[in-house]
Amino acid sequence: MARGSTHSPVLSPVSPAIVLDVPGQPSCIDVAAMVGAAFRRMPVVHRILLENIVRTQSPDDTRTAIAHFTDWQEHGRSDEEIRFLPNRILMHDTTCGPALTDIAAMRDVVASKGVDPARLNPVLPVATSTDHSVAVDFFGREDALDRNMARELERNAERYRFMKWASRTVTGFRVFPPGSGIMHTINMERLATVTATAPGRDGSLTCFPDALVGTDSHTPMVNAMGVLAWGVGGIEAEGVMFGLPVSLRLPDVIGVRLTGRLPDGVFATDLALSVTHRLREMKVAGEFVEYFGPGVSTLTVGQRSVVANMAPEYGATTGFFPVDEHTLDYLRLTGRANEQVALVAAQTRAQGLWFDPDARPRYTRLLEVDLGQLRPSLAGPKRPQDLLTTADVPAVLAPALAEVREGPLPPDALAIAAITSCTNTTDPGLLVAAGLVARKARALGLRTPPWVKTSMTPGSPATARRLARVGLLEELEALGFGVAGYGCATCIGNSGPLSEPVAEAIEQQGLKPIAVLSGNRNFPGRVHTQVDHALLASPPLVVAYALAGHAAMDIARDPISTDASGRPVTLHELWPGAAEVEQLTREAWEPGDMDQAYGAAEASRVWQRLSAPETPLFPWDPASTYLRPPPFVALAGPRGDAGAVSMHPIMVVGDDITTDHISPAGAIPASSDAGRWLIEQGENPADLNVYSSRRGNWEVMLRGLFTNRNVVNHLGDGLRAGASVFSVTGERLPVWQAAARYHELGQPVCIVAGERYGTGSSRDWAAKGVQLLGAKVLFANSLERIHRSNLIGMGVLPLRLPEGWRPETLGLRPGDVLEIDWAPEAWAPRLEIATTLRRADGRIERGMAQAFIETKAEADLLRAGGMIANILARTVEGRT
Repeated sequence: MARGSTHSPVLSPVSPAIVLDVPGQPSCIDVAAMVGAAFRRMPVVHRILLENIVRTQSPDDTRTAIAHFTDWQEHGRSDEEIRFLPNRILMHDTTCGPALTDIAAMRDVVASKGVDPARLNPVLPVATSTDHSVAVDFFGREDALDRNMARELERNAERYRFMKWASRTVTGFRVFPPGSGIMHTINMERLATVTATAPGRDGSLTCFPDALVGTDSHTPMVNAMGVLAWGVGGIEAEGVMFGLPVSLRLPDVIGVRLTGRLPDGVFATDLALSVTHRLREMKVAGEFVEYFGPGVSTLTVGQRSVVANMAPEYGATTGFFPVDEHTLDYLRLTGRANEQVALVAAQTRAQGLWFDPDARPRYTRLLEVDLGQLRPSLAGPKRPQDLLTTADVPAVLAPALAEVREGPLPPDALAIAAITSCTNTTDPGLLVAAGLVARKARALGLRTPPWVKTSMTPGSPATARRLARVGLLEELEALGFGVAGYGCATCIGNSGPLSEPVAEAIEQQGLKPIAVLSGNRNFPGRVHTQVDHALLASPPLVVAYALAGHAAMDIARDPISTDASGRPVTLHELWPGAAEVEQLTREAWEPGDMDQAYGAAEASRVWQRLSAPETPLFPWDPASTYLRPPPFVALAGPRGDAGAVSMHPIMVVGDDITTDHISPAGAIPASSDAGRWLIEQGENPADLNVYSSRRGNWEVMLRGLFTNRNVVNHLGDGLRAGASVFSVTGERLPVWQAAARYHELGQPVCIVAGERYGTGSSRDWAAKGVQLLGAKVLFANSLERIHRSNLIGMGVLPLRLPEGWRPETLGLRPGDVLEIDWAPEAWAPRLEIATTLRRADGRIERGMAQAFIETKAEADLLRAGGMIANILARTVEGRT
């Protein structure tokens, strides 16, 4: 039976908890009895948070927390601080790599101070996947999966050995080998227990809600099962690993009330895109979202997973669905033991966490969604929150087509059609629907045009078994949608090279390639460095667009293709009905698939033969281009003395600068600064791998900062992406070189940004890079939650720009400086700090900036110099 780890903190030694005996099951804490009548009005996410506090913290902290949660009921919001200690941590290879690099470098520092480096070990279990970075180099052929996995191992063997070193020497660190799938799907199908257990103070077994944090913003996908989880940056995760609770403001909770039922032919993707659009309009950044109402009961866990996965796209911390019968069904279908299913049912009912469709908890704000009003939708072509009807697509793509010349490909040629990522592929119904579209298309003699790069990269290795069982895998393979890997692939930018016809058309026709994918993000350049326009769509729509071969059409009405007789074929003829999808989905499931599929991946001989060191200190290779100890570890410490500090703006950027723009993940161009450095080290110019695979090498990541071609630095006219101006000489230099020049003069720098800075992936290098540039402060009009936390974790002070100040309108120029009073002892949540802009021509402007600090713990962390400095101090002093 799956059980929670004994690493999990259960009861504090002096906990005043009232223990509730559950007949035939381990005991649990009776939070409802401790809270009283207010408990019935609490959102379920608050109930879980409070249970965690009661179980892991002192009596005084518990009493204070109960009062805070009770007071929250009156206003629906609070500025009070709470602490949350999860029972486990989830990572993937491209985020665990930087964290492991930090840990290995911290062990070096600890050893240099005469302390046993083995003391630096996580106190919570950590699970990590290795398939996040797999690329679609091969597609549309029977051996695509094997070839892509072989290329992945060739490129990343050094990183995998590093992860294997960690699994052997770092306590509680578990690695899922290549072929195991994406971390989010592994979490749902394999790791999540919903109810965890561990010995209590008296040795008896205690049960409690499974809860975790993950180093990917899409960690909330497991919220679909009633497991409370959210994404944190890798830097914050390092603190949690070593026993530091997550510090947060008692969260506002947005209640999304679902009514009705999805219409025939409308899928979970359409619901997710609609909710993303509406919640972004409500500005729910950093808030918790909880789904309630009778419509919830009409959605399977697979359908819920699509909506929960998109939480970072609607700006929220969570997208939570409570436990109900659908959860128990999902546990059975994924091969969980019957006794675990019984435990989940007993524990959630006993602790008041079981879903009640008639309940009306107290929420901060409400959103009503009638499922019956939804229609097939898309989002894009540049942001996931920009909802489109099928009829909207031609108009939004028109600007990209205006300058395309005549040629062999249509001006709106579709370059990529990808069923990708965990976002939609974790819902088996969506893949069945895609397979049915393929089946109907094949029956009519339809084929995908040769210029379209098609691929399917589902999150689970069990996917192929399920589709093959109902005869749909061969239908998809025939149209080019065979399994090319079990990773994020196209969704994260690892889409591989474009087809030759498209590459030629870019040169000859000025083609602006377009992508359609069933992923979660479509920022310009994310899917592929040459793709600025990407539409998010359900898997069946992806197949339909692939058949059409072009994108600027109303796919719901216009002919998609012609059959063998030349007759136009429309989407209506291909679109599957709900009853058809539900029947085949039921037939596709076999609980034993999980053990067989994951077992085969974990038994990989290639992985088992991979050598790795077994020493407590990692043996760094000075010649490595993948792994180098980062300088910020050896230099970690408090952020300097108090006093006025004047900073040169080095990057001045506008709205919607994502972590993809700040620190890219896609292919490394040979002509880039990072590419040239790698070539100088002896790497092959034709295959430099992707940035995400080299996050263990600070030299590469520093040179990649802000180099996305869509980044505009307003500090100077016509600056190329990734460039700045060194004000002393007026030279235009790569931003990392300009920063080095200022550092040589002992002059600090800062970053200035607009609205929604740092949206996107929980990419810690977007903050580590800023710290390596020497930036003491980042000013922004608004800041995304995880990136804000990462900046604080790196000791960078994040400030809201003074009222009325905007990066584009300030007209900052080389020689202008921003000045604040650097007073670490005064730092506090939402502190206002006087800010002075001193122009190079002598003019002065003044305003009040506000610290993006949410809790006292964050202020303390900043004073300490960030998370790494904090961990090192605790370890050396024996406080971990």
